[in-house]
Amino acid sequence: MRIYGLTGGIASGKSTVARIFAELGVKVVDADQLARQVVAKDSPALAEIVAHFGPAVLAESGELDRAALAATVFSDPKARAVLNKITHPRIAQAGQSAMAALASAGEAIAIYEAALIVENNLHKAMDGLIVVSVPEEIQLARLQERDGMSRLEAQQRIDAQLPLRDKLAVADFVIDNAGTQAETEAAVRAVLAKL
Repeated sequence: MRIYGLTGGIASGKSTVARIFAELGVKVVDADQLARQVVAKDSPALAEIVAHFGPAVLAESGELDRAALAATVFSDPKARAVLNKITHPRIAQAGQSAMAALASAGEAIAIYEAALIVENNLHKAMDGLIVVSVPEEIQLARLQERDGMSRLEAQQRIDAQLPLRDKLAVADFVIDNAGTQAETEAAVRAVLAKL
């Protein structure tokens, strides 16, 4: 089975592009979903997170308060590094298991959607990398609208990631998601035809 990475900056439209690929019949493994699973209530990863960051990152339900944790890690690179050390190996293992299951089921291709593919050098072990691209102003506007962030908070999230130009430099395929839904879908179909 061939595995293609799908990445881009925060609020670039990775999930939209992944959804279109899925609608076209391609199996997609979403690292964000895996991340939610590995920090589920009563999980070992959640216990480690609470041990390091304190009970303020827990919601009353006993689940991770993602907003509270994000407020800490996106303003402090050292805190983000600790969180990544706790979660990334577990997410990678879950992703490998999901891909192995798809391969066993006879899938010809699959897509691994994740924000940090290039940062973690995962693209080097994949059959190709698809990068979703939008101008930073669009990212900022989408983040502010989608998550109710201030412009400063949105800029901190964008600045916490590898610059888009660095991802584009190693891309095999680029999908421009600054236009209409129809234009994005046409771009996805064009890339799929090459996969």
